[in-house]
Amino acid sequence: MTGRRTEDRHILSDGIHGIPGADVLARILTSQHAAIAAVVPAFPHILVAAEAGAEALRQGGKMAYAGAGSSGLMALADCLELPGTFGIAPDRVPMLFAGGTAALLHMQGGVEDDPALAMADLDRAGLGKGDVILCLAASGRTPYTLTVAREAKARGARVIGLANAPGTELLAIADIPILLDTGPEIVTGSTRMGAGTTQKIALNMISVLVGIGLGHVHDGYMVNLTADNLKLIDRAARIVALVSGAELQAAQAALRQTGGAVKPAILVAQGLSVAQAEAALDQSRGHLTPALRASQ
Repeated sequence: MTGRRTEDRHILSDGIHGIPGADVLARILTSQHAAIAAVVPAFPHILVAAEAGAEALRQGGKMAYAGAGSSGLMALADCLELPGTFGIAPDRVPMLFAGGTAALLHMQGGVEDDPALAMADLDRAGLGKGDVILCLAASGRTPYTLTVAREAKARGARVIGLANAPGTELLAIADIPILLDTGPEIVTGSTRMGAGTTQKIALNMISVLVGIGLGHVHDGYMVNLTADNLKLIDRAARIVALVSGAELQAAQAALRQTGGAVKPAILVAQGLSVAQAEAALDQSRGHLTPALRASQ
């Protein structure tokens, strides 16, 4: 249609409108499996991207996200989860979404072509040296995302580019290019499908590795979560009990002493004072394993 790889025809698209629904589902699932396989070759660059993000946050910088349309939604889904899951302050993980909040209720195609909008969003995010930004565009050529990537790089930020087509401008601009070569979509051009699935997987991988790198994941538990609802308050108590080996009531008491902070509460539940727990975590740069060893 346009010469874009993400706009090419998928072999499973032929006749899809005239076959039974169960067969349509089978074709969609087959296309999704094929897309997921495209993540594996990207592992080396995903690892580098995660370390860059963790280092930026470790040093007091920001790890921002940027995108338009479906790619922007994938970025937004990951970005919004980081404060609750890993206790990272929202202003450290800003989101640049073409069209802003208005575009979340009604997707506006024109905003992805607006460089001025991209510049204004970048100014508001305040990115510069020491920061990292993940820029997503399935086609690798969305004007909004390209403008953000170019200007963020000019201001000293490291650019991680995620695209679903090889040889694209976004990947050329990026300091850390991540190619997720998913090929054509079963609904031609609908990159919310295979491309969107792989973007979400890659972002899940990056953010979990960032959380581990910062010491916010221990044995798979969210040990730096922000407990701001009943479900998470209960989860925090269970995490403290399971990691420390203490009874649930002791875990709840430890959390009250630490103001709801899970990591020091785990150490308090093992017998340390709040001051000792905080000192141990300072010494271990927020990682529980060495702090737990020191408390024994």
